[in-house]
Amino acid sequence: MKKSPQQPHLTPSQDPLPPIERETPLPWHAPKNADEDPSAPARVQAILDSTEYRQADQDMDFLREDNLRTVRLQLDYLKTEFGLRAHDIRHTIVVFGSTRIPEPRAAQQHAEDASRQLAQAPDNPEFVQANAVAQRILHKSRYYTVAQDFTASLGDAWDETEGGRIAIITGGGPGLMEAANRGAFQAGTKSVGLNINLPFEQYPNPYLTPGLCFQLHYFALRKLHFLHRARALVAFPGGFGTFDELFETLTLVQTRKIEPLPIVLVGREFWSRAVDFPFLVEEGVIDPEDEHLFRYAETAEEIRDHIAGWYIEKGRPLFGHPKQE
Repeated sequence: MKKSPQQPHLTPSQDPLPPIERETPLPWHAPKNADEDPSAPARVQAILDSTEYRQADQDMDFLREDNLRTVRLQLDYLKTEFGLRAHDIRHTIVVFGSTRIPEPRAAQQHAEDASRQLAQAPDNPEFVQANAVAQRILHKSRYYTVAQDFTASLGDAWDETEGGRIAIITGGGPGLMEAANRGAFQAGTKSVGLNINLPFEQYPNPYLTPGLCFQLHYFALRKLHFLHRARALVAFPGGFGTFDELFETLTLVQTRKIEPLPIVLVGREFWSRAVDFPFLVEEGVIDPEDEHLFRYAETAEEIRDHIAGWYIEKGRPLFGHPKQE
């Protein structure tokens, strides 16, 4: 007959770990009894309701204080950084462009509506202006297709020198940024959007990769993430936002604050009128060599060829195919 195994004798230091739930509540498990002090419950509740009693990481009023700006800056950086790392986004091509330039079909419809409106009141100056703008937007809507075709062509893009796929990154909004994300979406590849918190409602475009659209509070941190992994910058016609990002990049490259990278301005007709670079050289406010910090392009093929050629000249081929496992 088998004997039951003897249970080892446990010394006090070998007692089993206590359960998570206590059998005997601690003294502070309940507030002071009203039988002992009738005013105690109300006074305890007043303490619980005070903002100072909130846990720091759950106190939004506290986190919004001026003195906490450094913490908010860090959080703004880290959430996006960790998100990009989680998707293994190590290399990007940044695409900027107007949110006001839609796909050609929508631009055509808008132009027709503006023409009909003008026909009903041809002397109305507002209708004259609106029609002229609508026709110019329609003319520039071809760039939507160019942006879409360019990013679609990068579906198999691979950094040959450093390894890893190359993702498209935009501001995540409509217009030409939407076109860039849409091309990547159609190619079945990841693309990133960096939205910025604004004092009015906005929506990201529908072609971003879920989990790769981030909303940032600080423009400065957004700029950092745009360029931190950038292998090239492509600027389509745009307004203040596009100019802001473009000239920020040109300044960083001009001063060698960042390593030079290919910068492509799409649409010479637009850019040569929007910014008179030769005039800036003539006036002596930039150097002649600064005009060579960027190149013009008109088509998706020209954009890709310039970026590829730039890296080939540097002895660091950029575009390739995924390496075999």
